[in-house]
Amino acid sequence: MTRIAALAAVLALAVATGVALAAPRDPEARASAVLVRVTVPGAPPVTSGEITAPPDAELSGPFLYPEDGSVVRAGSGTLSVAAQPGASSSAQAVADALAVALFGGEITAESIHARASAAAGIAGASADTSSSTVTNLTVLGSPVTATAGTRLPLADWGTLEVLATDLGPDGEGAARAEIAIVGLRVTLSVDHGGLPAGAQVEIGSVSVLADAGEAAEIPTTTTTAPTAKPKPPAPRARPPGVPQQPGASVPGAPPQLVKPAPEVTARLTDGGYVFPVFGPASFGDTFGAPRPAVDGGWHHGEDIVGPLGTPILAVADGTVFSVGWNELGGWKLWLRDRAGNELYYAHLSAYSPLAVDGTRVLAGDVLGFMGDTGDATGAVHLHFEIHPASLLHLGYHGVVAPYPFLIAWRRAEDVSFTAGRRYLGFGRGLAPPAGVVLLEIDDISRTSGLVPGSLERAVTVERVDVERLLRRPS
Repeated sequence: MTRIAALAAVLALAVATGVALAAPRDPEARASAVLVRVTVPGAPPVTSGEITAPPDAELSGPFLYPEDGSVVRAGSGTLSVAAQPGASSSAQAVADALAVALFGGEITAESIHARASAAAGIAGASADTSSSTVTNLTVLGSPVTATAGTRLPLADWGTLEVLATDLGPDGEGAARAEIAIVGLRVTLSVDHGGLPAGAQVEIGSVSVLADAGEAAEIPTTTTTAPTAKPKPPAPRARPPGVPQQPGASVPGAPPQLVKPAPEVTARLTDGGYVFPVFGPASFGDTFGAPRPAVDGGWHHGEDIVGPLGTPILAVADGTVFSVGWNELGGWKLWLRDRAGNELYYAHLSAYSPLAVDGTRVLAGDVLGFMGDTGDATGAVHLHFEIHPASLLHLGYHGVVAPYPFLIAWRRAEDVSFTAGRRYLGFGRGLAPPAGVVLLEIDDISRTSGLVPGSLERAVTVERVDVERLLRRPS
């Protein structure tokens, strides 16, 4: 069969079976932020303060609609957007408004902070609006708790929505994420405040989209990767002082794993942090996802996917320690920054000469090279964890989600390690039995409320053994 005939046969089969032959999707990223948007039926929307990305942009100032502010008045507002399409696409949008008043004060808010972010790559895609807030909201003279998704009637003239979130038409997929959120949205059911029925007023509206396109074949390189995967050493007991981590570990890096480090120039944040991978990379948000082989049964970090041998960087000035083999992490190392925060790197294919216990390094120094050693399931990636100093007392479970930090560091911005969600190690269910966290006692049933101080002694002395409670038959 000729090539033309073969192509015709494929097209005929596609038509017969109803299968569409779609063109490959290109990577895409976009973000938008609007401070005030007013939509009247039969007319295009009118905005006061609007920006889109790419390119990245910022805008600030007081915002009114109309010019006298009779419908919307914001004492000050700030908008910012950023979007970066590619193998790892990302987008962020922020709309902040202070001293907001609608319809001459019938609705007021001290502040509206609308924030949306999305990231997509061959490792997955995710989107988030959880840091959006509305503070000191008052509706028709009464204070209202601004909970996401709240919908309130406005007497007989309209409806108010608070922090209304909308996933894109595709939601979140393997390589695409889209999300939008509006701080406050008023929809009129009758004429009011000079606007007709059906009009809609939105304050603090942001939307983002990140699409990595079709997954491209990951190029490989042998310049920094070992020619053959070295045989792991026999496990032995964890040495004193080494951080708790799942699986048996062996310290030290064999000489054949040490490779010359290339010269790199990494973009630092004002706080001195840098993205941990130098070169093409993608990541999603899989912190907390099920991982049966890991202590606790959940994913304690983030997987950053890239080509074999991609340089791995120190994210901050600090000291390297616990270099060696781990049966789950493969060739791994830890970095302790100057503030005492600890960062974990796993699945390396090789080390740089700086990867020696006790070596002091600077942010951006090459520590090793990306690989698939240990329990990497055959996928080349860096497993990266953040253990803030304030959570080290929790052991291996004292982690926070790396995703917001990775997004910020890629943009050369700073995020405090005191922020971000975290999981506590209460076994595979990720949640303790009811009341355990609050009371932190083994069993209060044997205490008597008639005995002075009995409950206080139970709370302060008898600390809970959570694992034993989880095993206790019901």
